[in-house]
Amino acid sequence: MSSVEVATLTAAVLAIAGLTWYFFAPRRAHAAAIDHGVQRVQVTVRGGYSPRVVEVRQGIPVEIEFDRQESGDCSSRVIFPEHQLSAALPAHQRTTVRFTPHEAGSFGFTCSMNMISGTLLVTPNGAEAGSAAPEGPNAAEQEATDVGAEPAAADVEAAQADERRSEIADLTRRVVIGAVLTAPVLYAVMTEPWGTRWVPALLLNNWVQLALITPVMLYVGWPIHRSGWLALAHRSADMNSLITLGTVAAYGYSLLATVAADALPPEVRDVYYEAVGVILTLIMLGRLLESRAKAGTGEAIRALLGLQARTARVLRDGAEVEVPVDEVAVDDEIVIRPGEKIPVDATVMSGQSAVDESMVTGESIPVTKYPGDTVIGATVNTTGSLRVRAAKVGADTMLAQIIRMVQQAQASRAPIQRLADAISAYFVPVVIAIAIASFAIWFVAGPTPALTQALVSAVAVLIIACPCALGLATPLSIMVGTGKGARAGILIRSAEALETAHKLDTIVLDKTGTITAGKPALTDVQVTGTLPEKELLTLVAAAESDSEHPIASAVVAGARDRGIDIPAATEFESLTGKGVRATISGHSVLVGTATLLAENGVDTAELEHLSADLAGAGKTPILAAVDGEPAGALAVADTVKDDSVAAIAALRKLGLQVVMITGDNARTAAAIARQVGVERVLAEVLPDHKADEIRRLQAEGRRVGMVGDGINDAPALAHADVGLAIGTGTDVAIEAADITLISGSLAGVVTAISLSRATMRNIRQNLFFALIYNAVGIPLAAGVLYPLIGLRLSPMIAAAAMALSSLSVVGNANRLRRYRVEPLPEAEPSAVEPQVETGTAQHELVTPSP
Repeated sequence: MSSVEVATLTAAVLAIAGLTWYFFAPRRAHAAAIDHGVQRVQVTVRGGYSPRVVEVRQGIPVEIEFDRQESGDCSSRVIFPEHQLSAALPAHQRTTVRFTPHEAGSFGFTCSMNMISGTLLVTPNGAEAGSAAPEGPNAAEQEATDVGAEPAAADVEAAQADERRSEIADLTRRVVIGAVLTAPVLYAVMTEPWGTRWVPALLLNNWVQLALITPVMLYVGWPIHRSGWLALAHRSADMNSLITLGTVAAYGYSLLATVAADALPPEVRDVYYEAVGVILTLIMLGRLLESRAKAGTGEAIRALLGLQARTARVLRDGAEVEVPVDEVAVDDEIVIRPGEKIPVDATVMSGQSAVDESMVTGESIPVTKYPGDTVIGATVNTTGSLRVRAAKVGADTMLAQIIRMVQQAQASRAPIQRLADAISAYFVPVVIAIAIASFAIWFVAGPTPALTQALVSAVAVLIIACPCALGLATPLSIMVGTGKGARAGILIRSAEALETAHKLDTIVLDKTGTITAGKPALTDVQVTGTLPEKELLTLVAAAESDSEHPIASAVVAGARDRGIDIPAATEFESLTGKGVRATISGHSVLVGTATLLAENGVDTAELEHLSADLAGAGKTPILAAVDGEPAGALAVADTVKDDSVAAIAALRKLGLQVVMITGDNARTAAAIARQVGVERVLAEVLPDHKADEIRRLQAEGRRVGMVGDGINDAPALAHADVGLAIGTGTDVAIEAADITLISGSLAGVVTAISLSRATMRNIRQNLFFALIYNAVGIPLAAGVLYPLIGLRLSPMIAAAAMALSSLSVVGNANRLRRYRVEPLPEAEPSAVEPQVETGTAQHELVTPSP
């Protein structure tokens, strides 16, 4: 063996060893410097985090300055999941994140898409966990700005929206240019076997193809190459690294075959420009579609911000003064007239009125407020005037808290680590190592010309290992799956949502507007006296016709639906909190509570028995007396949607636990649960605690899907593994969710989960097709069969195998188009008594009475 051959083998071994160390050796931690009691460190964001490992001390405030030197949605936010901290990182700006690590250990921090990551090492040689931070000039300020240092939500969302629009415009240009320049080359290669009659000879010229594809390589694929090489520079590898290595290998070999064809054997002078163009254009198209899907992320925050009142009528020095809502202070007295928004969270001082809280609580029936009751900012005062005292203003209001919860939940939800990315972390180093080994072995032991044969073998390995099929395996199935979902009335916001939905084992359904219609309706008319049912309903509807209360409107609408002509009422009197009194066709009619009837000398014993039965069935009872005698009871309830029972039965058949969550009391919630077959109920859950209940279920080890329609559902929708919004609900809930059901039917939940499972099966099959060609083709390209049967794989055959793997993936993904949405079968609710848990800190178990 000559000295050159020995040197070549030695160099190959050293290169492979160096490659192994480069990718897999431990990384050195960068220790933060302590200045005036605060630990400070700078992290550059450019294709990754540098330094990638940051070491800080426990119990001492930390300031990490992120210098983001790039744009694009991937790195636009940094998340510290264990510290429940996230921050927007505007492009080409420096952003400081402040917090105090109270526990020692190793904690990750990632971008919002989980594509780049770093490690925060907290050493226990600082202050003890939970102890006070060291005193210093900045310590007090540090603790005060712990999480709230981020700019206003409106400013953050506006900046990120501008960045997304710029990214979408840039990707659109690249895709169009790539398609225009690649199409002639692809056409020429595909039609070449049929002769020049079908394709101009000029397009078969290598120099012409080089001229067309070079802009695709350098301009269209620049974001991929930049990210891929930067990932490699950060000693990691992702899908971009695979794509850029494959295309650079194909383009470089084709360039060599074009400019120095005589240096290669005649049988290995083929070029692969069409593969380069198609790969880069398709990958950029997928990235464009993904960016468009994410463009609406900030709409949830903007919609919530739009709910806020702009001004408030405050009493100053005995006079009413209209001031911007930002100037309202705690303990200010505010006057709220009918039809106005309540500006801040407050306590009622005087007046009575029904307040529509549906925009915050999701409940359709307004709540009557009395002195001493609390009212929520952004809700609407409907009937009377109120004088309130401001209790919480600014960032402390419930609406502001909901905005923060939605923002944090959207940012902190960990995306799925794609199987392809996990494979690529090892795949790239292994392929490079095989290419190096192939070059060395062919150079030492191969036939002449040794250098050329070695180079061809190494390039063949890289070409057949091209990640085209691996890169397309997931997005193709996602594109087909989301298309099928759209045709079925299911809008899927992201690939992550479709991927995650197949793992769900628990579905949480908000009651009002999701299981039920979200609108009160007349359900029962029961008589106790001599009046017929129709006449009783006529008198009650006439008495209620002058009332503005939603329950009264439901009674009137129910009477009209039954074809009843409602006569006019005289001597109408509304008794706030009790009911109404009126005279109809000579009859004195009382409608309302048992207290109202008893105060007017009516015997309510039998009516109260009916009232208890109706309330036990989850309905709102209304008692009626005519001419001083008990006449009957009516009931208004939020009715169950027609397909809720069948949809819940179908979800359970899919192996999912179905949980109902509601602010109703345990008795009412249990009644609805029995009707629809839900076995577990979370009742009496306050609006701002719904996300806590989702977290509690997740802490039980469950993967949770949340279905809701109200603004109060937005934090829970965003925090769930998958949020599904009813399309007939509020815009905020829809924008906060991962999946929107346009029809408003629970059948869409069944379809979404079934479609997700079918899509994930398809993706796994695609990955098999993508990898099997590499598993077989790479050894062939390296020449393992040459000593046995003289078989070796030329770059041309390698490219054909690469194309075949892509064709297999595309063909298999198209099979998903045959997926059909099955109609819901008829189903009866389960006879199992629901288990009801109240929304208390102890989560008390309640056994409801039948």
